[in-house]
Amino acid sequence: MRQKKRKLRKLYKILRQVRSHGERMAGLSDTELSHLTVEFKARLAKGETLDDILPEAFAAICEADFRILGMAPFDVQVLGGIALHQGCLAEMNTGEGKTLVATMPLYLNALTGKSTILVTANGYLASRDAEEMGAVYRFMGLSVAAGVPGKGQKEFGTAEKQEVYAADIVYTTHGALGFDYLIDNLAKKSADRFLRGFYYVIIDEADSVLLDAAQTPLIISASPRVQSNLYAVADLFVTTLVEERDYMLEDGAVWFTEEGIRYAETFFQIDNFYAREHFEINRHVILALRAHKLHEKGENYIVSRDRKLLLMDGSTGRSLDGMKLRGGQHQALEAKEGVPLTQESRAVAVVTFQNLFLMFPKLAGMSGTLADAAEELRDVYGVKVVVIPTNRPKKRKDLPDRYFPNAKQQVEAAAMTALEIHKTGRPVLIVAANIKNTERISKILMKEKIPHSVLNANNAYWEAQIVKEAGRRATVTVATTMAGRGTDIKLEEGVEELGGLAVIGIGRMDNVRMERQARGRAGRQGDAGTSQFFVSLEDDLMGDNPSLEKYIEERRRIGKRKLKKKINKTQTMGEEGSVMARKNAVIYDKVIQRQRGLIYATRDKLLEGEELPVEMILKMADGNIKRFLAANANLDRRTLNRYILDNISYQLDRDAVDLQVEDREAVEGYLTEKVRKVMAEQEKKIGNSKRMNEFIRVAVLNAVDNGWVEQVDYMQQLQAAVSGRSFAQRNVLFEYQNESFESFREMESTVYGNAMRSILLSDIYLDEQENLHILFP
Repeated sequence: MRQKKRKLRKLYKILRQVRSHGERMAGLSDTELSHLTVEFKARLAKGETLDDILPEAFAAICEADFRILGMAPFDVQVLGGIALHQGCLAEMNTGEGKTLVATMPLYLNALTGKSTILVTANGYLASRDAEEMGAVYRFMGLSVAAGVPGKGQKEFGTAEKQEVYAADIVYTTHGALGFDYLIDNLAKKSADRFLRGFYYVIIDEADSVLLDAAQTPLIISASPRVQSNLYAVADLFVTTLVEERDYMLEDGAVWFTEEGIRYAETFFQIDNFYAREHFEINRHVILALRAHKLHEKGENYIVSRDRKLLLMDGSTGRSLDGMKLRGGQHQALEAKEGVPLTQESRAVAVVTFQNLFLMFPKLAGMSGTLADAAEELRDVYGVKVVVIPTNRPKKRKDLPDRYFPNAKQQVEAAAMTALEIHKTGRPVLIVAANIKNTERISKILMKEKIPHSVLNANNAYWEAQIVKEAGRRATVTVATTMAGRGTDIKLEEGVEELGGLAVIGIGRMDNVRMERQARGRAGRQGDAGTSQFFVSLEDDLMGDNPSLEKYIEERRRIGKRKLKKKINKTQTMGEEGSVMARKNAVIYDKVIQRQRGLIYATRDKLLEGEELPVEMILKMADGNIKRFLAANANLDRRTLNRYILDNISYQLDRDAVDLQVEDREAVEGYLTEKVRKVMAEQEKKIGNSKRMNEFIRVAVLNAVDNGWVEQVDYMQQLQAAVSGRSFAQRNVLFEYQNESFESFREMESTVYGNAMRSILLSDIYLDEQENLHILFP
């Protein structure tokens, strides 16, 4: 508490410095005010720091906000802006004007000329804020762009993305930024790249992105893999298993027992279920087991009328069109449901939001619910949470939660409360933890002939517009937890006197943050309002617990105190489990992060035209030859000839016929000399050493990319496979780290081999315009 007060005192000290320049800024003409950008940049070039010019720069942008938008930032908004500039996560209540807060640190950091990005909740908000706030930045002489297409615009191509990321300030979404990062690092030519080096990012709704979506992998898939015939047999095998004898199911995890492993070895006629040579059998069985025991039809996925398996968002009830589970899990679910198997794709690039935002040297964010996760955010991202005071005292009343044994009583009580409030003319926002409860409450409201909106559609623009209107007199809005997040609810005139917006929550949510977010919809900017949650033993959070059925079915009475204790304890345990899962994900992620860092650094050098001397390639070839000879202790002529034809030359010469294969030194010397000759022939075709270096660079890049695609794909499969090894003291993380390291070593050897093949066996020619054409083997 003392540290928090000390931090706020420091922020207030800087605030006073900002305000001391306010009068001078107000006295400047528009031309003089906008010209300050040029002066600030000049001062930075002479050695001043951003902290040195912050008071004047913030005062200037505050004045610009007022002149262009008609909104002058409050003191608390300036405090928030200072905290964001300092690389903190600012907790600011809903309705405190976070969009305006961001103009100050974005402007200041954009003066460096480095990449400055704001990540917001959805594409609609990114486009809206870039347009509305963009007027301020352009007035001050800076460029601004939205990283997502606006309504009715087609998807951006490379040229449009280059223009977007060249802007001083970019508004985008976390998903768009993540995929752009992956696409940028798949570019084959330097001219096709569009991202600048990461520098400063502000994440709106930071807890949602950095915590709730942190483990979500962004995957670019391509190169269809050969379809496996193991899905059906693995699915059949799993249907014969007996719980507790063959496998254990607990807390959302499933694993084999010793007896189950022995049974699998007998069924598949193998001697070691976890041996590397049986990896595919192991993987498919684990996927089938997870499909049957961890994925519920109607909750996690549905089967459409045309027999397609569609994933579902459990909290919103939306079908996730175009999305598939990774690593073969989607195909395992299709096998379980007996629908046609879709093509399993190879993952060619992957990154999680955790890793993506850890790449920014300067990370900041804001949300209404950060303090509850301050410790985790500091441990994982190295950023502090600062709680910014509200502009006006909070008047919202958070009423005590109400507890029920089953969903029927819970929803009926929530509906009756909503109807009573509705009669007074107050607007009501009903926030449900899942789609089922939105449908249940909607049926009751329709029966009572109460007009209302139900937000289940996947349309951010439409959601935002409805949520915006949710503060009108007698309006009833039913929504899932995330619907319209990032949009303020403003009260219609006269509603404040009636008691303001009433938020009714149905269902205990996965964590306290989500509940605080829902409550925060009411009481914006010191408005009146109330919030109350209705929870029961049938909430999703409680899971399938047979011991609770007697209470749910009311065969046995349960006291309110015991009911409250059971539900709240389950939420606490769930939150602790989520924190642990995210911490484990960081460890998993560090493995691929290190490997990706090495590969992308290599790609950057190749794309930037780094010269690869012929001697370096000959050394690479020498290593390949040594590995070939080491792997063939009893070398015969046929194997030698096959190696030459597959790796060095499509033609065998007389020297190879006369070569004594028993003389390994002679064989190595011959192969090395053969490589030199073919290299010289390739350079002769190309014409000069400069062009030869360009050809070598492209060939090595091609080999690196192909090797990395295989590695990324393997790592995705490996993570799913090792999750089934958590029985009997097996250290899953250690096994994952060990096997991924071994596979990376193997990938390196493969890359060297493929690079040599590409250089020596590619068909190369020059066209009439002297352009080089390469046909890789």
